[in-house]
Amino acid sequence: MKIRFRFWVGVSLVLVYMVIAAGAIVRVTGSGMGCPDWPKCFGYLIPPSEREQLDWNSQHEYSEGEVIIVDEVLRVAKTDFISSSQYTESNWETYTKHDYAHFNAFHTWVEFINRLAGALAGIATLIVGVLSIRYWKKKKRIPILSLLIILGMGFQAWLGKTVVDSNLLPAKITVHMVMALLILALLVYLYANTSPHKKEATTTPSLIKKLGVAAIVLTLIQIGIGTQIRQFIDIQIDFYGLDQAAKWLNPAPFKFYFHRSFSLLVVLINGYLFYMQRKMKLNFPVLKWILFTLICEVFTGILMYYLDFPFASQPLHLLLASLLFGAQLYFLFQLFHQNINTPTHDL
Repeated sequence: MKIRFRFWVGVSLVLVYMVIAAGAIVRVTGSGMGCPDWPKCFGYLIPPSEREQLDWNSQHEYSEGEVIIVDEVLRVAKTDFISSSQYTESNWETYTKHDYAHFNAFHTWVEFINRLAGALAGIATLIVGVLSIRYWKKKKRIPILSLLIILGMGFQAWLGKTVVDSNLLPAKITVHMVMALLILALLVYLYANTSPHKKEATTTPSLIKKLGVAAIVLTLIQIGIGTQIRQFIDIQIDFYGLDQAAKWLNPAPFKFYFHRSFSLLVVLINGYLFYMQRKMKLNFPVLKWILFTLICEVFTGILMYYLDFPFASQPLHLLLASLLFGAQLYFLFQLFHQNINTPTHDL
């Protein structure tokens, strides 16, 4: 049972990371409004693939909520009906949450795949919630946290709706990302604390604990600054367009240079942490992945600045930041709760 529960927690983690990656691709391709309504897409469960599907047609069976585009305005069917030979205004109402009324098949399907990944992640977390009930007598925090994850996924879905309704307001996108990180944190905690390996009481070197805490605090600061830069770039994209990447950071704001310089501190503290655990002969394999992820993160940042945001560099940069955050959390949970193969001593 425990193995099955941990397996589904792992599946949920992978799917949430997929949602983060898909969301980043949606942003970099400008596909955020590919589906202008929510939860359906132009009123369909499976989105249209051609612009003609959104034209009004005579003698056509329309369903309540189905969307068409008339005079560059979204119109929504009020009820189920069959259209007559002429367009009847009374059968339709104007979509009032925003005035975006464009169709691009590529953008629509990119956004739809993003939503589909979110739905799969939601199903996986529901399974985690059901399986967590077995822990109620021995570890009540497991089902409680599982319930919080389910509620968080529901809230995240609602946030996705507000993002679409606001026509991709940058601040709402940032809140959407922060919520994804909170869900990741809870899933990582469940994964780390349901390990099938027996835990033993040990004393971890205090220096390693302090370095571990400092490292993730610096990462969170770096992610926070990064979200502000991303908001700035979103505004630049709206002004210059997706085909003018060279102008997105020209001139770059001060927070960008701070973000770039601060990354050196993040690398140094994680590098020193890796060095010290090797020196003390501790057993934390995850630190190798943390250092590798961090190096890749810095590399993608260099690519974005010096090569004008090559394709996939921006979503990869965001995904790597999320992976780094998750790996560091996993390390902290191991650090404070799991056995390490070292003599007990304090520095």
